[in-house]
Amino acid sequence: MASDSGNQGTLCTLEFAVQMTCQSCVDAVRKSLQGVAGVQDVEVHLENQMVLVHTTLPSQEVQALLEGTGRQAVLKGMGSDQLHNLGAAVAILGGPGTVQGVVRFLQLSPERCLIEGTIDGLESGLHGLHVHQYGDLTNNCNSCGDHFNPDGASHGGPQDSDRHRGDLGNVHADADGCAIFRMEDEKLKVWDVIGRSLVIDEGEDDLGRGGHPLSKITGNSGQRLACGIIARSAGLFQNPKQICSCDGLTIWEERGRPIAGKGRKESAQPPAHL
Repeated sequence: MASDSGNQGTLCTLEFAVQMTCQSCVDAVRKSLQGVAGVQDVEVHLENQMVLVHTTLPSQEVQALLEGTGRQAVLKGMGSDQLHNLGAAVAILGGPGTVQGVVRFLQLSPERCLIEGTIDGLESGLHGLHVHQYGDLTNNCNSCGDHFNPDGASHGGPQDSDRHRGDLGNVHADADGCAIFRMEDEKLKVWDVIGRSLVIDEGEDDLGRGGHPLSKITGNSGQRLACGIIARSAGLFQNPKQICSCDGLTIWEERGRPIAGKGRKESAQPPAHL
């Protein structure tokens, strides 16, 4: 598994829509990413307001750099650095509390899956993150079932050969309660997890080494704080949307509003993932 964030790991390509109207906009966007560790190359296309970033950074960090120019940026797609669309998915996490976030899955190659995301509202420290068997939220996160484990293995850490396929280890929340992470996994495949659920737990996963009765079952990582169904998402150049067909919002209006429900048609603070 790769580190939470930084310039390590496999390159991928991020496709952003960025509000640009002139050459000065293009220059500002290029400058915002110039010399940044973890950014290998940037392509800026003014005619269709598209920016392609070849990077090992989490998409949230790249988006923050782009929006540091004073322009809105929306992630529209992800792909491997070879520009192959092997599969992509996303889980929007929520629950009865304040924890929320979005985690994205990208199949980099037939052997490696990238998992990256941002989760807000956590207590500072480590939190277990797992793919669960069922995409069932009828009873909040309690109906998601056990960890995804088609091999009948014991619970373990991401580096272990004997582990649940859904065992993704821990993500670290900073002092502000925000976890931004990027990891790679050789057991998990995008096509196996679509329709299942992703769950973030209240405590640290002991990776099966804690000696607790639950260590080899759940990692003894405590209650389930937030969860979301893993759904297919757009790969590179697969999302031409400019206006949402359900309510007529442009991608720029949609950028700062809730995904659904109350407040959808009113201005609101942008959630963690957009």
